[in-house]
Amino acid sequence: MPTAQRPRAVFAMDPVHLPLLFPPPLMERLRRTAQIDASLVVRDFTDPATARALAQTEVLITGWGCPRLDEAVLAAAPRLRAVLHAAGSVRSLVGDALWQRGVTVSSAVAANARPVAEYTLAMILLAGKDVLGHRDRFRATHLPPSPAETTGIGNVGRRVGVIGASRVGRRLLELLRPFEFAVSLYDPYVDSVEAGALGARPKTLEDLLRGSDIVSLHAPDIPETHHMLDRARLALIPDGGVLINTSRGALVDHEALTDELVSGRIRAVLDVTEPEPLPADSPLYTLPNVFLTPHIAGSLGNELERLGRTAVEELERLAAGVPPVCEVRRGDLARVA
Repeated sequence: MPTAQRPRAVFAMDPVHLPLLFPPPLMERLRRTAQIDASLVVRDFTDPATARALAQTEVLITGWGCPRLDEAVLAAAPRLRAVLHAAGSVRSLVGDALWQRGVTVSSAVAANARPVAEYTLAMILLAGKDVLGHRDRFRATHLPPSPAETTGIGNVGRRVGVIGASRVGRRLLELLRPFEFAVSLYDPYVDSVEAGALGARPKTLEDLLRGSDIVSLHAPDIPETHHMLDRARLALIPDGGVLINTSRGALVDHEALTDELVSGRIRAVLDVTEPEPLPADSPLYTLPNVFLTPHIAGSLGNELERLGRTAVEELERLAAGVPPVCEVRRGDLARVA
């Protein structure tokens, strides 16, 4: 999208995110590249003032809280050439009309994958040391663990199974390399050669579940993965095993998972659930073998600037006539989040 003038751009997201996504130095960099009014942050495309701005808009810089870009929005934005999403998945944002128009779509999903993978690595390491169990015992007894209580803990040779070579999954596999884990991978789109290059041994889903001390979910939320960990597959996780889910709650049958966790047979680290949040009376809030967090693994706080920076860099490339490096293609949505 090379142009002699700075392209006209508009923000479309929940305004609460704007200051962290685009702090002053980054906002100034954006203004040098595009004509944009930082005071206009669209939440409703049907608003008359928004409609006037859309008529001239060439680039939409979107984020969490942006309405879906449907046929009506595209009709109001005849000059729209690019959507730069300063967040992760664009699945709920874009539809057939946008692809048919040929609008370029870019996403900061790779940047958002980094903190998710970091959170997951931290939880794998803590789970391998049974940190939460020892914390609770120490609170109750005020005594250090006996040798009998530490038998079997540690991360040397710990079997870690990664489900999904998504951006998060691949980043996690990279972060796991310095440690002495035995890593396996299930992903139907990854062959044995690629899995080996990623530092993992390929396995079927069932074999991965049977042979892992810690299972970490990183598959996309698509119809094929809905409740992929059902009651039968959850039962394959060895006694004392740990399930980590930082992907989407819908990948797991939560009724079956709750039964497993209430029984105490396995443990879980859950940053996402189904539904989200869980009902107030869910036992998962108080079970000692569950570490529950409110969807915080992704970008938060000062991590949001990295998402904004990704969008600004993409805008600079487009303004210079250079292809985006974080482009999302229509065919990708069948396989990614």
